[in-house]
Amino acid sequence: MGVFRTLKDEIQTVFERDPAAKSRLEVIFCYPGFHAILFYRTAHWLWMRKMHFLGRLVSHFGRFFTGIEIHPGATIGKRFFIDHGMGVVIGETAEIGNDVTIYHGVTLGGVSLEKKKRHPTIEDNVVIGSGAKVLGPFTVGKNAKIGSNSVVVKEVPENATVVGIPGKIVTNGRETARFDHNLLPDPVARTISDMATRMCHLEAEINRLKKQQGEDEDNN
Repeated sequence: MGVFRTLKDEIQTVFERDPAAKSRLEVIFCYPGFHAILFYRTAHWLWMRKMHFLGRLVSHFGRFFTGIEIHPGATIGKRFFIDHGMGVVIGETAEIGNDVTIYHGVTLGGVSLEKKKRHPTIEDNVVIGSGAKVLGPFTVGKNAKIGSNSVVVKEVPENATVVGIPGKIVTNGRETARFDHNLLPDPVARTISDMATRMCHLEAEINRLKKQQGEDEDNN
């Protein structure tokens, strides 16, 4: 009964987060993210019972059929949604909470060769945009948002929004930015804009001083 309940939740999650979904049959037969989760749940069940080779084999089949690579040792919570999904990679020691959404090209990777916790912990309700790379054994806090193509290499607090390479926190508080990429703040553009404004002020000040110097010379 628990298996069927889990499948029902996974299907319902697709309808809640993808407006393109039209029917349950479409989700069951045409959604690689849904298929990847089914492969993962099976592979993880085998992995946790020390059937490591079979777990990896099922995971490998899942990668072949969906283009999504989830290591069977990863821990993934309920209602996990992968939109489109091609190129997603989730490492062995990654931990993902409930109600997390990730898009295609996301990597939850490691930066160490040691046999220890190497991959990130993603807490509940996190959204990770397409192409983002989250690298290392740190935590991305609840309700955080990571913009597309960002590279995150250090801890992200709860309710924060991160964009850029390397990732920079652009909002940090109870109110997070909407996950419309055209509305996300751009810290690099903001810095350049501030520099340009400062240069205009300095240029005006230099011109004022030159004018004042010329007037003083004329008076002398």
